[in-house]
Amino acid sequence: MNTLAGQNTLRQARRKRIDASHALDGDADRLVQYYREWAASYELDVEGEHYRGPSIVAELAGAVQAAYIGSERAAIAVLDAGCGTGLVGIELDHLGFRLIDGFDLCETMAEMARQTGTYRDVKGDVDLNRPLPDYSSASYDITVCCGVFTLGHVRPHGLRELARVTRPNGFVVVSTERSYAEATAFENEVQRFQEAGVLKPVQYLSNGRYIGEEDAHYWAYQVGHR
Repeated sequence: MNTLAGQNTLRQARRKRIDASHALDGDADRLVQYYREWAASYELDVEGEHYRGPSIVAELAGAVQAAYIGSERAAIAVLDAGCGTGLVGIELDHLGFRLIDGFDLCETMAEMARQTGTYRDVKGDVDLNRPLPDYSSASYDITVCCGVFTLGHVRPHGLRELARVTRPNGFVVVSTERSYAEATAFENEVQRFQEAGVLKPVQYLSNGRYIGEEDAHYWAYQVGHR
């Protein structure tokens, strides 16, 4: 479809699939089914909507590594939480990170991430709305999470598990769609974590480009000694 009308039809279809993913209320079974069916066209859809989240999250992880961690990037252990098809992992690899693990709720998406060749290990069927028994505490230097703290997906309390699997003085880097941050009082949850000594904000990018017309906030937190 090369006509303007045809392009608009394609974009409306993309937006409909993206918006539908935001109406699943964090229900694991519904999310898995939806993403299993969406997997084949997922990357084309988000690319068509100019998905900037993965590159921004990866760059922010690179910035905290350069600013606060002495080790070379190739020696930094990174967990990509909710890795999807591996878009963040690819960006991290381009920046020189080599020890990258990932997990996703949808096994179909996780297998696509494995196929990128950028991960040491990728697990499927992992729900961030629940505890992560397969991941030991303080296992990673940096944990990244893009496109997961969004409407219909993971609730703000999932941030605590990301902090748990990250070593003290390590970093958690996440995106939150602006609509999600407003609807869930995400910042209030972060404030409770900060008061408990779990996380300390070190960088905040407000209303940055994310996908289509939707902006997002980008956060980097340092993990406390808890």
